[in-house]
Amino acid sequence: MQVSVETTQGLERRLTITVPAESVDNAVKSRLQQLAKTQRINGFRPGKVPVSVIKKRYGQAVRQEVSGDVMQQNFYQAIVQEKINPAGMPAFELTKDKDGEDLEFVAKFEVYPEVEVKGVSDIELEKTVVEINDEDLDNMLETLQKQHGEWKEVRRKARKDDRIVIDFVGTVDGEEFEGGKAEDFTLELGKERMIPGFEKPLVGAKKGEEVIVDVTFPEDYHAEALKGKDAQFTVNVKKVEGLTLPTVDEEFAKLFGIEDGDVEALKAEVRKNMERELSQTLKAQLKENVISKLIEKNEVDLPAALVDQEVNALREQAKQRFSQQGGGANMPELPAELFTDNAKRRVSIGLLLGEIIKQQELKADQDKVDSLIETMASAYEDPQEVVDYYKNNQELMQQMQNVALEEQAIEWVVSQAKTTEVNKAFDEVMNKQG
Repeated sequence: MQVSVETTQGLERRLTITVPAESVDNAVKSRLQQLAKTQRINGFRPGKVPVSVIKKRYGQAVRQEVSGDVMQQNFYQAIVQEKINPAGMPAFELTKDKDGEDLEFVAKFEVYPEVEVKGVSDIELEKTVVEINDEDLDNMLETLQKQHGEWKEVRRKARKDDRIVIDFVGTVDGEEFEGGKAEDFTLELGKERMIPGFEKPLVGAKKGEEVIVDVTFPEDYHAEALKGKDAQFTVNVKKVEGLTLPTVDEEFAKLFGIEDGDVEALKAEVRKNMERELSQTLKAQLKENVISKLIEKNEVDLPAALVDQEVNALREQAKQRFSQQGGGANMPELPAELFTDNAKRRVSIGLLLGEIIKQQELKADQDKVDSLIETMASAYEDPQEVVDYYKNNQELMQQMQNVALEEQAIEWVVSQAKTTEVNKAFDEVMNKQG
């Protein structure tokens, strides 16, 4: 086998590989002899068909099949020999392929870039410090109460956080427009889910009242004909409902799996969950900050093949999410442009973190792997069952080891960077996350 390597442009490489005729012809001959033992052809007994007859009938197809195998095998031998690291599959082109002559083919592909991680010691990071206090716990308990509250009709003016049932008709320049009319529409005040300005005049309204609401559609509104238009809605209030909260007592505690109804045990469990979510949020925010700073200081040549792979992965994830919402079967093929920027970012950070892992000779810390699994499992009803499932699944364990390695690379960057601790409130951090 003869190999020549050519750099075409950037990360693209072109290998020209020549395979001796004898090697290819022997492979073709062997394949034809095998066929002769199995093919049934009129006029010949099974297994007694002459190779010459088989060659006449199947020679071209066998040659193509052998040529494909030869290209695959010799390509992998060539990249090992030349110490080349391809990023993605090659495109093959047969340039010479005749009986009795050397076979020649070209393989075009991209290689992984040479990555040098620079500027780590110049990175400036904020390390957020948060203490969960009693007020934070009380607010979380109130959130849980609201989630289990009961809506009841009230005989008073509507307040923020109330729920109203309305009929409305919208007009633009005195004419009704499509989608601007509804009956028995339920609206929770304070959630700001309608057009900006729609809710404000309804705070203070009572059952049976008619309210005129003047709004302006946003310039980025989804309906082209309504963008930036002034509109008027006539709203009839049919019902005002307030949320009655359950008491934090024994029965309430039992709703969250506290079998004996101990309220203090509930509070301890809620605090534990808050601490877990806070820890995960702070870790995710710090990681995102590290990644942004690494990318900012290190420009990496990205193989198009890796970006394309990542685009396809992101597109598939979007399809699965859409399917879970009940629309997968009719989902159109999403254009690659929607995912390209995110894909490039993910490939870039993958290469940078991979280089850090390589240069620092990081190995997955088993304690960290176990901790990651246990933290993830703690959100389930039977954590030990989840832990056992992961530890008995080699593929899942490999995934967790990769996550651990990535975290260790992030931790190394943090250890080298200039960090400043910043105290923040629980709500400030978690609301930003939301």
